[in-house]
Amino acid sequence: MQGKFKRSDERSLGKPALLCIDLQFLGAIEGYGIFEKQRQSGISKGAIEYYLDRVWSTVIPNVVTLQRTFREMGQEIIHSRIQSLTQDGRDRSWEHKRLGLHAAPGSKLAEFLPDVAPQGDELIINKTASGLFNSTNIHYVMRNLDITDLLVAGVYTNECVSSAVRSAADLGYNVTLLSDATAAITPELHRAAILTVKERYARVSTTKEAIEKYKGALATGRD
Repeated sequence: MQGKFKRSDERSLGKPALLCIDLQFLGAIEGYGIFEKQRQSGISKGAIEYYLDRVWSTVIPNVVTLQRTFREMGQEIIHSRIQSLTQDGRDRSWEHKRLGLHAAPGSKLAEFLPDVAPQGDELIINKTASGLFNSTNIHYVMRNLDITDLLVAGVYTNECVSSAVRSAADLGYNVTLLSDATAAITPELHRAAILTVKERYARVSTTKEAIEKYKGALATGRD
């Protein structure tokens, strides 16, 4: 579905894509990956409980809604995840080696969460660093697809999500950070990340606001 988007403020809406970051077993399921061994992770029990509750009560339902809407509109959904090229992870970034982050190809840790997994031939971008734009060819792919607008959801707000938002903004994309479709390990980190990027690198919107805006733009902008 193609169409020109219009709105009244400083920048017109363009062709959107929904970017879903790291919604996989590695960092969103109790007993797996980051949360497999709580004491070794260095994250408090309270923080883990808060984070997992937010992921499953807020983030996942909103991402489900976003994905359904984008599929109905015929717009691109891009799924990024942490997954190494090799079984032993020797190709990982130094950062991921230091943090012990490793999801081997075909492993359970690399699997997307079933509720928000890719469908059909939706794009999947694998990475082994926090910086999605620095460590993959996503910019090249999105340019080939004529994507101009990026709506960002996923985890963690203050790490991989924030990195993607800022890099996308620097590269000229019209970025929207979805405040209720993202999560950090504490509410303080989530709020701080939102405040850091708001109206500087991205618009900050709820899922409902973003859907209404883009559905309306598509409806009025069709040729």
